Formats: sequence, C-alpha cells, structure tokens
Amino acid sequence: MNASRTLATAARVLRQLRHDPRSIALMLLVPVLMLVLLRYVFDGSPQTFDSIGASLLGIFPLITMFLITSIATLRERTSGTLERLLAMPLGKADLIGGYALAFGALAVIQSALATGTALWVLGLDVVGSPWLLLLVALLDAILGTALGLFVSAFASSEFQAVQFMPAVIFPQLLLCGLFAPRDTMQPVLEAVSNVLPMSYAVDGMTQVLTHSEVTGTFVRDAVIVAGCALLVLCLGAATLRRRTP
Repeated sequence: MNASRTLATAARVLRQLRHDPRSIALMLLVPVLMLVLLRYVFDGSPQTFDSIGASLLGIFPLITMFLITSIATLRERTSGTLERLLAMPLGKADLIGGYALAFGALAVIQSALATGTALWVLGLDVVGSPWLLLLVALLDAILGTALGLFVSAFASSEFQAVQFMPAVIFPQLLLCGLFAPRDTMQPVLEAVSNVLPMSYAVDGMTQVLTHSEVTGTFVRDAVIVAGCALLVLCLGAATLRRRTP
C-alpha cells in the first residue's frame, strides 16, 4: 500500500462526488431527516426517543454509507474505470484505502451533523459525553463504508448491490438489541448476535446513554466495531475484481 497513491485515489473520489450532489445529500442529510422523523413519531413520549435515539444515531449512518459506497464502487467497475486504474501502478489496497479515506471524510461530516442535530436540536438526553456519541456514530459510518466496499465485489449491477442490504444489514438490525435485549433472545440467535458488529455499536451507544464515564464495556465495543471495519476493508481489498463480466 502506497500512501501517495492512496491519497491520490481519495482525492479523485472526492472530486467525483463533488459533481454528484444527490449522493452527497443522501449521505449527509438522510440520517438527520430520519432522526427528526423519529423524534416526532414519539412526540408524546420523549423518553422513548431518548432510549432508542442514541442507537439509531449509529444505525442510520451505517445503512446510508453501506448503500452509497456499494453502488459507487460497483459503478467504477461496470464503467471500466476500475480496470483502467488497476492497469496502472495502483494496488487493490491503494484503491480500497483511497475509497475508505474519501468516504470516511464524508462520514465525519455526516456523524457530526447527525449527532449535533440529535443532541442540540432534538434534545436527545444522554448521560455521557457527546464526543463519545460522535465517536461511535463515526465508527458505525466507517463500518458501513467497509461493508459497502466488500459486498460490491459480489454484485454485477446496482440493483444487486441494493439487494445485499436485506442479507447484510437487516439481520444485524433485528439482532442488535434494538428491539429486544439480546440476552432474552433464543440462544442460537443470541449467539449469532454476539458476532455481529452492529450489536456492539448499539451496546456502545447504550453505554454513552447511561454512563457519565468511559467504561470498559464502551472501550471493548468501540474496539470491536473499529476492528470489524478494518477486517472488512482487508477482505474488500482481497476480493476486489477488476471488472464485472
């Protein structure tokens, strides 16, 4: 992996995104709008919003980044851009790293907007530091980016990329502990939830929601989410194809 080539790839991706305002709006504004909608769905029960709002603050960016990244990477391959790039002295790790940096930069902005809106506009009540909330939201967005880069290698069209969402995201959403505590699930499902990264993202948000100090559980959750993102990025580099048949 060459640092200059990785940074050049990231700069190219950001230049391309600058000319795609709809994708930028989707990445930056949709999580914010979903949180606003959720707040007023529970307008008569603000404590309900407080109990699940922090968890969804991490889930919404993950889903958005997954969709945008998987489709954008697939578009590069189907258009032949990826094949031309890899014919140059550009390794797969450089390409994946550049995409991760570019979308990671957008993830910082996205997470800051969503966290700021939830805390200071919608009145989300958390006991812990807002910076910890932002950290978990950012890690979740980066995880969504990594998952999107990974699954794009197995799709042959944008429609197929979207079809991966029920297979990759929905099971995690159902088993992450958002709808029911994980320790009350059927034992097999609980065991499955224990290996899914979104479970630890929700646990991390819950720690910030209920504890004023950084806990060991929070550190564990943050490290697991970050480690999963790094692992999936490595898998994405290993499985990246030059072109789609």
